[in-house]
Amino acid sequence: MTQATSEQDLDGPVDPTAPPRTRGRRRGPRGTAIAVAAFALAAASVGTAAVLLPGDGDSGAESGRALPPATAEVLRQTLKDTKNVDAQLGYGTAQSMTGRLPGTLTLLPKSGAEITRGKALYALDNQPVVLLYGSLPAYRALAKGAEGLDVKQLEENLRALGYTGFTPDEEYTDATAKAVERWQGSLGLRKTGTVELGRIVFAPDAVRVAGLEAEPGQQTGPGQKVLSYTGTAKAVTAELDIADQRLAKQGTPVDVSLPDGVVVQGTISEVATASKPAEGQKKAETKIKAVVALADAKAREAVRAYDQAGVHVVFTADTRNDVLTVPVSALLALAEGGFGVEVVEGSTSRYVAVTTGLFAEGRVEVSGSGIAQGAKVGIPK
Repeated sequence: MTQATSEQDLDGPVDPTAPPRTRGRRRGPRGTAIAVAAFALAAASVGTAAVLLPGDGDSGAESGRALPPATAEVLRQTLKDTKNVDAQLGYGTAQSMTGRLPGTLTLLPKSGAEITRGKALYALDNQPVVLLYGSLPAYRALAKGAEGLDVKQLEENLRALGYTGFTPDEEYTDATAKAVERWQGSLGLRKTGTVELGRIVFAPDAVRVAGLEAEPGQQTGPGQKVLSYTGTAKAVTAELDIADQRLAKQGTPVDVSLPDGVVVQGTISEVATASKPAEGQKKAETKIKAVVALADAKAREAVRAYDQAGVHVVFTADTRNDVLTVPVSALLALAEGGFGVEVVEGSTSRYVAVTTGLFAEGRVEVSGSGIAQGAKVGIPK
């Protein structure tokens, strides 16, 4: 925002030795206010702009010019870069579950059903496809001699379901195979000691069926969608414009306002980019999708009465505590470079250089030796 302006364009005391033409063209920074306001608004959308004027930037008191048409007080306050966004209370982002085995769908759960460890997600040819807990998706058949994290996940689940006689580790031993045979027998499966690919589905925790993508009696096969699911914990999903990406950072706390006016705290647990294709007259667009977890007991209790509901989320990108602020419109681009404000003192005023910080809520954080709480700054037209 530095202006390439000749010395005669600078405001301040007039050099009595300068030619009359120079004095006649004196311009104060007030004429640059519109450009500064535009810059400030742009800066507010991306965060902080730090600008430092060389020297003390104080042009001294001047009584020979008109004062600004309005003034505002320099405040000391907490400044927050926030945005209130419409959101949806539900169970978070749904994922599709695809089959890995061929067969006829003979059993499907109801939408909204919660399925826990060891229970059937659905059945193919009257044989269950079972949910187990684990972070690594099932990607291969498991049999004697196999090694890896998926083996350990299987063994941990077998132990949690009451099957013993082995040590949960990353090795699929004879003892593991015998435990698998006992587990298969309890499900009515053939006792092979081998877990075929597609017989189990690993998920981090219990799941809630969000919707069905197939029907009983339908033939299915590897790669075909069967159902969609979410976690069982209540969560809030919000969409943000790409320009507001700074607001959505995983682990950041947010405030959630419920339909009854109660405000609870949540934490951003997931951030993803979602593209929406063009539809009719609407152009394609990209959004930031943020999932907010309601982890504490107070929040969980507050949302218990709601299944699906519209809520509001207040995202906070940055906070400055106990700082001096002025309206963004008070900033002036000084010809020497950098920003300043016009401090009004009675019937006189002077320009003071400032360093800017956070832009938010129509105000900007400022600091400098010539600016103090309670001072009046000019607001140009």
